[in-house]
Amino acid sequence: MILKNYFNKKRQARSLEIEEVSSMREDGGEISALRKPIGEKGLLFFHYLALTVIAVLALRVFYLQVMRNDLYSQMAKENRVRYVPIRAPRGIIFDRNGEKLVNNVPSFDVVAVPADLPKDFEEREKEEKELAQMLTMNDQNLKSIVESQDFETLNPILVKENISQEEALVFSEKESRLTGFQLSKAAIREYESGEYFSPVMGYTGKITSEEFKKYPDYLMTDYIGKTGLEVSYEKYLRGENGKQKAEVDSSGKVKKDLGVEPPKNGSDLVLGLDAGLQRKIYGSLKAMTEATGTKTAAAVAIDPRNGEVLALVDVPSFENNLFARGISAEDYKNLISDESKPMFNRAVSGEYPPGSTFKPLVAAAALQEKTVNSTATVNCSGGIHIGSYNFPDWKTHGVTDIKKAIAESCDVFFYSVGGGWGDISGLGIDRIKKYANLFGLGKATGIDIPGEASGLVPDKTWKENRFGERWYVGDDYHSAIGQGFDTATPLQLANMTATIANGGTVYRPHIVRSIKKPDGSEEKKEPETIAKNFIAPSNMEIVREGMRMAVSSEQGSAKQLAALKVTVAGKTGTAQFGGEGKTHGWFVSFAPYNDPEIAMAVLVEGGGEGHSTAVPVTKEVYEWYFEERNR
Repeated sequence: MILKNYFNKKRQARSLEIEEVSSMREDGGEISALRKPIGEKGLLFFHYLALTVIAVLALRVFYLQVMRNDLYSQMAKENRVRYVPIRAPRGIIFDRNGEKLVNNVPSFDVVAVPADLPKDFEEREKEEKELAQMLTMNDQNLKSIVESQDFETLNPILVKENISQEEALVFSEKESRLTGFQLSKAAIREYESGEYFSPVMGYTGKITSEEFKKYPDYLMTDYIGKTGLEVSYEKYLRGENGKQKAEVDSSGKVKKDLGVEPPKNGSDLVLGLDAGLQRKIYGSLKAMTEATGTKTAAAVAIDPRNGEVLALVDVPSFENNLFARGISAEDYKNLISDESKPMFNRAVSGEYPPGSTFKPLVAAAALQEKTVNSTATVNCSGGIHIGSYNFPDWKTHGVTDIKKAIAESCDVFFYSVGGGWGDISGLGIDRIKKYANLFGLGKATGIDIPGEASGLVPDKTWKENRFGERWYVGDDYHSAIGQGFDTATPLQLANMTATIANGGTVYRPHIVRSIKKPDGSEEKKEPETIAKNFIAPSNMEIVREGMRMAVSSEQGSAKQLAALKVTVAGKTGTAQFGGEGKTHGWFVSFAPYNDPEIAMAVLVEGGGEGHSTAVPVTKEVYEWYFEERNR
């Protein structure tokens, strides 16, 4: 209709105005309002909208090109140039005689740089499956490792550590087509005689995500100390990684070396530990547990002149090389399910009733507090009876002074000085606890490996809070002979014995003797005194003489050591535990008597009486140490 009207008017020499066209419908009527021209306000709206969009785009371009220029320039540069980390060799650990206890062994890891991985999911999944087959990995496990990452990061992530030589060769041949996956040089720890030294050395392993949050300057592919000296001296052993500046292609492969910043080696550790002594004690303890049918034992030897730990032994132990190489799920399950707990460091973490090894400490406290003197005696008839209660001794000792009480382990004498009996008023638990703490019991010694337990020396408040009961004189009696609620670690008892040996100075026990730094300097660990002069030298000498009599007298509890060429002083201990009458066998000792250079605590768990288990082990060790060591 519109065209018809147009041609009719054209023949009549008239023109059809645009307003007429826009207001017509084909049926001759007017068209709807929707087809009417946009008004002035509508045109103004679109005008401002266009200006706003242009302004936003201009601001965004300004922000990206000017405000963020440095960042994006650096990102663009990193697409071409990378700093490839060069791992620093970890410090070596030596015993006191220069024997190397750990090596760094070359190894290879497969890592992924998330930013270099294929962006296409299907292409990435194809590479993941190929790599999983190559590395004999479960493809879903590998996929979960890769797909959980931030694909913008250049920080490499570990895919598989310590791959075999065959796997490394296969990967090298196919690396060019595996975008974003690389072979990374590493070094794992190889521990010499790992089973002997694992309680001291500990082990290293790949850093976890939790550890990475704590140490953000590490790489996610770095190794870090997990237990033992490896973790407590991590900052010294680690060193500083170097950098290789390299030009890389789009897949992250190095194309050109642009210079190297060499790594700085970790510091070496020199221990006070005697590797030969460590092996000897371990062998003797293991043989004793096999002979007696017991399963667990521990021992600590300390130099009483400075607090250096000469040996720290656990039986059974574990092979720390398993962890350094990446322990299998089966091996780990076997370790943690073993009832004898081979990974438990009994020497520093085990808390046991000390039994009669506690008596020399109580004797020193009683002399210092003038509860008794060197000539005071108690007539032991085999026990003490108070009302309906009986506190037995293991035999009848007759008239007993303090030296004889130590030598023969007379319970009645120590009941008397601990809680009072007859003319002796007794120390009481508060003073027993005071001196036990001074000797280093009931609190951690601060040794330089983790996991140390504090043990327990109770008091009245502790018992009331723990059991809701008051403290009785019988509790004093039990505490005075190292039973009741008292507990201590083998380390604490060895350090207590070292204090008696040296005449009264409590040193903080330490395993590391010195730290040798890469620049050639050496940081020596000076002896650290915790306490001293709290027992008069004359009183300490009386205690020492009593311990010597335990070996030299005919009735001494450790008289089998009298045959040794070296003069030994010591104290046996038989500590009850559990409700079945079982006992731990203890022996603490030092030698030579006049000029002590070693103090030792030996524990055979569930090993019966100390004189039948711990004393024979001590005899074997001292024979080797003083007679065979330098042959």
